[in-house]
Amino acid sequence: MPCLITNGRQEECKDSISGLQAIYFINYGIAPTDITYNTPAEPDEILSIANVTDVYKYELKGANTFEQTINSSRENGTTFFQQTLTIQMKRQDVQTHRNVKLLAYGRPHIIVHTRNNQWFLMGAFEGADVTAGNVSSGTAYGDFNGYGLTFEANEKIPANFIQTTDEVDLITNVLNGANLVTT
Repeated sequence: MPCLITNGRQEECKDSISGLQAIYFINYGIAPTDITYNTPAEPDEILSIANVTDVYKYELKGANTFEQTINSSRENGTTFFQQTLTIQMKRQDVQTHRNVKLLAYGRPHIIVHTRNNQWFLMGAFEGADVTAGNVSSGTAYGDFNGYGLTFEANEKIPANFIQTTDEVDLITNVLNGANLVTT
């Protein structure tokens, strides 16, 4: 397989921001054949995902990150991408407590929406696992009260960009009218 670079890159403007706006959980079960790419030979951008019934939105604010680490070994001839999502959800309640438990038991696919209005699919084929977390009540009045979770996914390719501009387009066109659950 040729591993040839196909283009260069110029210095970008300093007009982007960091952080996450929201994440969307999809229960595990997306098959490789459910995903349509802009260029099938180079699957970098997703146009649509079939057979998604429900998608669960979690709004985010504050200390939340999405990182991708490249793990490559010349000796072993392997490369994979470790995708790590770390979130904090303020305030404890019965419904979130139940969902945190179910997220820890499962391995959902996660759509990550950044403040730069970029969209990614984390754990496209293997799903994402909760690898760490805590339920915190804090000590002092101003301490964090809520849930801290870390999700990890190991995939053959980096998390794909999703071709969409907003939530309505995501639900209507990319996810083919899936049911959006917000509460």
